[in-house]
Amino acid sequence: MIITQTPFRISFVGGGSDMAAFYMLQTGAVLSTGINRYMYLSSHRFFEPGQIRAKYSQTETVERVAELKHPIIRTALEMMGIEGGIEISSIADVPSGTGMGSSSSFTVGLLHNLSVWSGRYWSKDELARVACEIEIERLGEPIGKQDQYAAAFGGLNLIEFLPDGSVRVEPQHMPAERKAQLESRLLMYYTGTQRSASAILGEQKNNVTQSDKFAALSEMVSLVYELRKVLYEGDLDDFGRILHQNWQLKKALASGISNGPIDQAYASALKAGALGGKLLGAGGGGFLLFYCREEVQSAVSEALSSLRPFSFRFENEGSKLIHYGH
Repeated sequence: MIITQTPFRISFVGGGSDMAAFYMLQTGAVLSTGINRYMYLSSHRFFEPGQIRAKYSQTETVERVAELKHPIIRTALEMMGIEGGIEISSIADVPSGTGMGSSSSFTVGLLHNLSVWSGRYWSKDELARVACEIEIERLGEPIGKQDQYAAAFGGLNLIEFLPDGSVRVEPQHMPAERKAQLESRLLMYYTGTQRSASAILGEQKNNVTQSDKFAALSEMVSLVYELRKVLYEGDLDDFGRILHQNWQLKKALASGISNGPIDQAYASALKAGALGGKLLGAGGGGFLLFYCREEVQSAVSEALSSLRPFSFRFENEGSKLIHYGH
């Protein structure tokens, strides 16, 4: 049995600039981190050598790869030339549709697992690049590239998306004490709703050509570099203020990014003392993230008592092999 562990991610600033409609015209950038919540993929030699079994939210047993309904598993097996005699299972710490990049963590983790199965070595960059190829090019998902690179590399990174299609990952090594302080001031809450990102991202992709939307994304990219500076020097509270600026800009990119309950929860958190925050992912549901100084955290949690708190820490390793055995 082979088991891979691939992190989910939190994107702080710059989301949307990782889509080709933007970065082909101007370099995009995001600042994000992997977190200690994971997607686990296992592969095992299936008892029936001529069949394939895939277990996720459903269970499929088929004779041929082309018969698989799960598009990512089907495409990955076709690319890797694996035709049968394999059982693939997935378990996740966080449900899909909650804004933590679960689809890309699944794709990266599956590719990592299947590369080991096939006796190949793939670098983190190769895992991310091929995951992008599967999701964006082969399956036509209206998504960007940040999630695949965040899942493969892990850690706290500034990720740039260049007009030639290449991606540059720049790890951010904060002083340990400052990093611990930042972690302690980030609070996350589950809104209780999941959503499909495709509709929101599809609209956002189409809107990029509008001058006001392009300008908003350009400003969000500039905030990425301001946020990087805050990581190392100055007032750490500016982290929260920049999150707030980014969220105000992001809400204007497409309809459905926010809604009444989300806006109400966000306003309640700010009134209780949070300095800023954002909804993770494309929008419409999932997790709300806030930057809060220690002395106001109880008040913020009380103001958001209808939401479920969700603890996390940064992680530094990215996708990795955690078990290899017969």
